[in-house]
Amino acid sequence: IGVANSGKSTLLKKLTNAKPLISEYPYTTKLPTVGIMDYNGINLQIVEIPAIFNNFIESDKGPLFLGIARQADLIIILLRNNPEKELNTIINELEKANIKLNEKRKDDFISYLKTVIVINKNIDFKKDNFDVVNINDKKLKDVIWKNLGLIYVFTKSPGKKKDWPPLALNKNSTIKDLAIHIHKDFLKKFKYAKVCGKSSKFEKGQIVGSNHILEEGDTIEIH
Repeated sequence: IGVANSGKSTLLKKLTNAKPLISEYPYTTKLPTVGIMDYNGINLQIVEIPAIFNNFIESDKGPLFLGIARQADLIIILLRNNPEKELNTIINELEKANIKLNEKRKDDFISYLKTVIVINKNIDFKKDNFDVVNINDKKLKDVIWKNLGLIYVFTKSPGKKKDWPPLALNKNSTIKDLAIHIHKDFLKKFKYAKVCGKSSKFEKGQIVGSNHILEEGDTIEIH
């Protein structure tokens, strides 16, 4: 999300396989544009919506586009020429659509969304309660992934190499969560699991039960 000429299409192209129309003319993007970002084998769908402006929700397709934002797992706000002013405009328009950013849930009728701010300019800009990253920062994808609240893990069959691609799970997921994610029968027939990685106490792996909490990059062999 961003105001006109903030560089949303440039960011989408940088992060994904999409080839959006990029222009210095404002309001080039007329419809949502979709791209897929690969993060260590996990595919994340990123959607660019047309530029935000004052009273956006009252425009013809404003409610539709804000509805797309409401369904997201994460909002990426792109700021460029006047970051503070642009951010205030975007926050105000989202709040009109009952969307609040990086706040704890207080009301069931409001959507509370995790948010990252990306700066398309070589300036030092900070905002309390938000991760702020430059568009050219090599850690941009890492910041996006971190704010999604997910981890990726690998599965493995006995005697074979780990499977590719990895699986995405919520942070603090257990072996039980992974087993259900793969197939419900895995949990019914579960005996034990062997885990290699950060959550293992031993370098060569650890035998664990279904309540073992996984960490990013773990390789799990379910028996």
